[in-house]
Amino acid sequence: MTQWWMDRSAYQIYPRSFADSNGDGVGDIPGIIDRLDHLADLGIGLLWLSPVYRSPMADNGYDISDYWDIAPEYGTLADFDRLVAEADRRDIAIIMDLVVNHSSDQHPWFQEAKRDRASPFHDFYYWRDPAPDGGPPDDRRAYFGGPVWTYHPEVGRYAFTLFSPQQPDLNWQNPALRRAIYDMMRWWLDRGVRGFRMDVIDLIGKDIDRDLIAEGPHLHPFLQEMHREVLAGRDAVTVGESWNVSRDTALLYCGRDREELDMVFQFAHIVAGWDDRHGKWRPRPLDLVGFKKVWADWQEALQDDGWNSLFLNNHDLPRSVSRYGDAGQWRERSAKALATAIHLMRGTPFVYQGEEIGMTNAGFTGITQYRDIELINMHREMLDQGLPERQFLEGAGITARDNARTPMQWDASPGAGFTTGDPWIAINPNHDRINVAAQRDDPQSVLAHYRHLIALRKRHEVIVQGRFVPWLDDHPQVWAYAREWQGQRLSVLCNISSSPARAEVPPGLAVSGTGLIGTVQPRKAIPAGPILLEPWEAVAVLGDPG
Repeated sequence: MTQWWMDRSAYQIYPRSFADSNGDGVGDIPGIIDRLDHLADLGIGLLWLSPVYRSPMADNGYDISDYWDIAPEYGTLADFDRLVAEADRRDIAIIMDLVVNHSSDQHPWFQEAKRDRASPFHDFYYWRDPAPDGGPPDDRRAYFGGPVWTYHPEVGRYAFTLFSPQQPDLNWQNPALRRAIYDMMRWWLDRGVRGFRMDVIDLIGKDIDRDLIAEGPHLHPFLQEMHREVLAGRDAVTVGESWNVSRDTALLYCGRDREELDMVFQFAHIVAGWDDRHGKWRPRPLDLVGFKKVWADWQEALQDDGWNSLFLNNHDLPRSVSRYGDAGQWRERSAKALATAIHLMRGTPFVYQGEEIGMTNAGFTGITQYRDIELINMHREMLDQGLPERQFLEGAGITARDNARTPMQWDASPGAGFTTGDPWIAINPNHDRINVAAQRDDPQSVLAHYRHLIALRKRHEVIVQGRFVPWLDDHPQVWAYAREWQGQRLSVLCNISSSPARAEVPPGLAVSGTGLIGTVQPRKAIPAGPILLEPWEAVAVLGDPG
């Protein structure tokens, strides 16, 4: 199992918030090009670009109105071609975001579909007639709040809109639709794109009449067809997002012989911290023992086949140092510890913009500060369900998507080096302390630590190929595991707490040799027996078993 991308680390850019080249307060592609040297210096080999397609931006680009063009606020196709060329010159492969479970309601396909039932585009979407009383066909709810059905009087029918009324679901059971999507994918690959991150791809095989939505009956036949029609014979990398994939179903997507995807984003470690009723809007404190178990279970499930995606941050998630670390006194140490624990596992690490400098949650306290369609809709819905607004806002302050969407903090200037204008969403006021410029030449910075972790993956095959062996499963503070490959052992211990931690190192974790990571003090050995780790101390030693 050796592919060109397996020793590379990935970086996700949220274009709206990364770098603004023209002072309009919105990030753009020329801004990304201007900052590519930052990614090259970090050692990034894969660049996942959140959607830059033409869009009315109801969901910040995840509602696409033209799959074949670039949103004007982000630039032009010529700008995109220049980005691909400049990234390639730095040995960075571009991965496009593929959003094909739904389109925008402003897409010409949907505009035709809602104009005439007889239009060939009508069947590009899911439609149902009203119930006998004239209302929606059923009472199902959309993921972003409100009914799942949206009425269109032009055709006297309801469209199925699983996320929001502005994002009608595409009917993948229509062969003409699938051909159009495959044509589009080939077109981007021919422009130099090296792969796709596939948004909520587990939803495309749905059977809406039987309410079989996630991992529906048509999912894997469609993915296999996509592979045959688009991906076979191309040296592309594919990552499928699925909030519903389990350890039992993961290899159906990315097993070696499946010919579907290369890996999946799974979120079991994320939802483990959500409330049973109110979900992420009332998050629970980190339970490290349960958290470690989810990670270990997934490492085991894909140990001999498949491939893991490794992440704590993305555009839909809060900042990891705020959610799982200590964003106050121990921000730098906790950012390094969390990164160490994730990056040294088996799989591809994904760094989300700003994670590499330890950016924190936004600190918003009022609903008017947020811009996210999900949060604004769910604010109303949660209040209707009886959740007090104070509690909703407390939960949003921890887990809302906009926590990850504040502008990238490049320097201490008023616009954080992101813009010279008025930013589309507020800049975190701590940018005067937490920014790239302040860390770039500091060998003890969070940025330097990420640079080091990414270089280690390139240098040591045990990190790419080694077997994962968990240890100290029940320890409430220490995250520990070993990686073993061809007689070598890489042992990792991270104190995931703001208090000193004592642990008993078992012989299977003990090692002596070369200290790869020592965030508090250098260590060339992890001997069997008692060990004391300082708050948020991370240690990794490579060598012979002790």
